[in-house]
Amino acid sequence: MDNELMQQLEEKKLIAIIRGIPSGTGERTAEALVEGGIQFLEITLNTEGALEMITELRQKFEGKLRIGAGTVLDVDMAKQAGDAGAEYIISPNLDEEVIEYCREQEVTVWPGTMTPSEMVRANKLGASAVKVFPVGSLGVRYIKDVRGPLGHINMIATGGVNLDNIQEVLKYGASAVGLGGNLVNNDWIAQGQYHKLTDTARQYVEKVEGVTVQ
Repeated sequence: MDNELMQQLEEKKLIAIIRGIPSGTGERTAEALVEGGIQFLEITLNTEGALEMITELRQKFEGKLRIGAGTVLDVDMAKQAGDAGAEYIISPNLDEEVIEYCREQEVTVWPGTMTPSEMVRANKLGASAVKVFPVGSLGVRYIKDVRGPLGHINMIATGGVNLDNIQEVLKYGASAVGLGGNLVNNDWIAQGQYHKLTDTARQYVEKVEGVTVQ
């Protein structure tokens, strides 16, 4: 599972992050993102109805979306997410118990890290990639700097990635990026302007096509 998911993620390079969207808008939001070319969708567990949304969207978009759970802070949350059908687990922090639990359950886990020590620890525990967060505060060149000695670790850059810097982030060696409000704009969703999600998703998809590490 890890190898297949990572191969697809490295090819598509984009994870759209749903966080705090208005109740009842999950399906329309997912449809708009799929139409724009998105294939990875993270639903954060601090979103109202997140577990139900994971289950429903897994069934509705089987074969079109790889759906995971985000903001997974402990083993109990990881278990609930897995039971709901999450294909992968993402957290903002490095929780060794969560990684070990996911490895035991054969569920892909991408923990949040910031320091080289955290990245190496997560990798040694069996995480197939690490989420580097928050890239917006660290600066996109941080990816290049840590990739120097840690080029064997797959990194998902999250936080502060936008249309202006996404190519730079990928050229510096990120395997993929996580996109929250810069793609999944909750105001657009609340206003029913789903076409803006689709249009923006297409722009991101076009931006990442053919980008290689320099």
